[in-house]
Amino acid sequence: MKQVIIFDLDGTLLNTLYDLYLSFNYAIGRFGYPKRTLEEIKSFVGNGVKRALELSLPEKIDDNKMSEILNVFKEYYTEHMYNNTKAYEGIVEMLEKLKKKGYVLAVLSNKYDKAVKGLCKKYFGDLIEISFGEGNGIRKKPYSDGVFKILDDINMSESHDDKTVFPDKVNVIYIGDSEVDIQTAKNAGIYCISVLWGFKSREFLEQNGGKVYAEKPDDIIKIIEKKLYLF
Repeated sequence: MKQVIIFDLDGTLLNTLYDLYLSFNYAIGRFGYPKRTLEEIKSFVGNGVKRALELSLPEKIDDNKMSEILNVFKEYYTEHMYNNTKAYEGIVEMLEKLKKKGYVLAVLSNKYDKAVKGLCKKYFGDLIEISFGEGNGIRKKPYSDGVFKILDDINMSESHDDKTVFPDKVNVIYIGDSEVDIQTAKNAGIYCISVLWGFKSREFLEQNGGKVYAEKPDDIIKIIEKKLYLF
């Protein structure tokens, strides 16, 4: 039986915050809106670019204008998303160890799909077998669409009575840094490990259903190997 580990990207594998901060401020600044602080942007991300933009703006705007700002953001971010972004310390080594042990490694993010695939390829090469972001019919997290899409693509899921299921949820683990990741795992019926080096605090995660925590990347290996995520 395959064992699959699905990772969030921003705040979990990669520290993308400063490039996101610059890109959001560039986009909203182009349209005359006041810039936001790094801590504000940190609190806004996690539910997709559009939602982060909505939170960044001082007023509600119509869909056409939002589409314009969103396009400016994507164009700028796509060009600049490697400027300051880097893998958190110990992440690549952790992925290499898990890959060597035979785990299938995947990424599911609320970032738009093109950026997810580009970042995974640059920073992780072939360590990540499959990656998906928002788009291509995949609803953003906390919907479980992306989880099932990953399992479909690695031939792990099964269909019964118009529902997609997989044989043993102990073999699929979701790892992320936010409440959205906790809810995504819950909606998919799989286990979740929350990391503490990302964009949300332990207190916040505990308030939003977090149960198992990794303080550093190597903790992930210990938690998985000893099945400490079972609850």
